[in-house]
Amino acid sequence: MINDVVIIGGGASGLCCAVYLKQKRPEISVRILEGSQRVGKKLSLTGNGRCNITNRNIQLSSFHGADKTFCETALRKYDLSFTESFFRSIGVPFVFEDNKGYPASFQAASVVDCMRFAAEELGVIVNLETKVTGIQVSKGKYKVIASNMNFLAENVVVAAGLLSGGDRLGCDASMLNLLKKSGFKTIMTTPAIVQLKTDNTVTKQLKGIKVNAEVTLMISGKPERQEYGEVLFCDYGLSGPPVLQISREVSRTGKKCAVRLDLFPDISFQEVCELIEKRKTDLYYRNFDEFFTGMIHKRIGQVILKLCGIPLNCKVKDLDGTSVKKIAAMLKEFEFEVTGTTGFSNSQVTAGGLATCGFDKNTMESLDNKGLYAVGEILDIDGDCGGFNLQWAWSSAFCAADSIIGDRL
Repeated sequence: MINDVVIIGGGASGLCCAVYLKQKRPEISVRILEGSQRVGKKLSLTGNGRCNITNRNIQLSSFHGADKTFCETALRKYDLSFTESFFRSIGVPFVFEDNKGYPASFQAASVVDCMRFAAEELGVIVNLETKVTGIQVSKGKYKVIASNMNFLAENVVVAAGLLSGGDRLGCDASMLNLLKKSGFKTIMTTPAIVQLKTDNTVTKQLKGIKVNAEVTLMISGKPERQEYGEVLFCDYGLSGPPVLQISREVSRTGKKCAVRLDLFPDISFQEVCELIEKRKTDLYYRNFDEFFTGMIHKRIGQVILKLCGIPLNCKVKDLDGTSVKKIAAMLKEFEFEVTGTTGFSNSQVTAGGLATCGFDKNTMESLDNKGLYAVGEILDIDGDCGGFNLQWAWSSAFCAADSIIGDRL
């Protein structure tokens, strides 16, 4: 039997591509080959189980890669409205918090279920625990070699993920390695949207505390990227949305990195000094261990005072001008040396992958292998936090499917 389309990978982009193909052309044969025991395993865990499925503010600046303009055509043609219509058709209406889109159920597992139900109802064939080990051209068709059987196909869509999630999700980048051996150009893979390890002398003391701060990534002493949001102190270092946002640059530079937190981003250094002086006047009778109580998290304040060499059992009235400036500087530039990331197993996405210069940005089709497509994470396109990576998964899948229907079948 020759399949019209074989899709390698039953994750977000693979399921989306399969369902959309069958919606548009019910008569064609579509088969998904999934290496794990169930489809959508990684998708079911996204967004802490809530599934941040898209974003109202899709713009090129939120995407990265050697040539991030590669994703522009697909994202523009298959935009939020198109995506929302598709998901509504399979029973998943969207709701929004700020610009972030979620399924109305706020359950990632329900998105997987609705896609799985639609695939079954439309007649998509799914082979589980079927790990692809090779792709060959046989008599003008593609021969997909798997662990337990082989499949012939007119078209092949590579929708396999990369390394994010690690072994626990069966993410080993085996398809990327296979295609690389076949001559496809690849871009170095690194973790992105991942927690940062730092010198944990301080962070271990503050474990579990969250604070809103302006976060600046310093590379070789120079500011590289800035984000704002809730930072979480951990025993290994730092986490939280703004930290995850800057992690991509940390992974891809070989230079010395540091994270600088500004705990008072809305006021200047001088204004912080004045704030501390006023607090000294008002609370002169207190010990330093209670100086910051009511202003910032008590434990953060105590740690900062210790770092400034101020004994906590002394009286606030003894604070001198030099110490005021030290404290203000620490509040404005609370800096942590970065020692690495928590790795692929904890990352939400992988940067790098198949070089986009080998594919048509209008169709996702290989320039040298007609009928072979790549979609989603395996391509060298990755987005920021906030639903951008899933929108890329959907848009690239729709793009490839329409090309197959229009040009290949």
